[in-house]
Amino acid sequence: MGLPRFDASICDEDMDKMAENAMRAANFLKAISHEGRLMILCYLASGEKSVTQLEELLSSRQAAVSQQLTRLRLEGLVTPRRDGKIIYYSLADDRPTQIMEVVYDLFCKEE
Repeated sequence: MGLPRFDASICDEDMDKMAENAMRAANFLKAISHEGRLMILCYLASGEKSVTQLEELLSSRQAAVSQQLTRLRLEGLVTPRRDGKIIYYSLADDRPTQIMEVVYDLFCKEE
């Protein structure tokens, strides 16, 4: 699948839609443009994790993990689930998995 071609004949409605999509994409990319948030998405790609599990996996304090989860939640990339005092997080949809696969292919995959 290739990128669409835009030229001088594009109508105002299509330009407005393109600008709206660019804003949504920029917000998504800003949300994942932090090492900690990328790592959280990597871990959640393999399934739901508690905040405590993420703290241990990231070797990070609860406050720092919660701050990153809040940013991801605000962008709609993760969803919380409470079970008593424990909060679990999972990916909200396929967007994080799709982008993490591209990131993996570009930066992590053994050649």
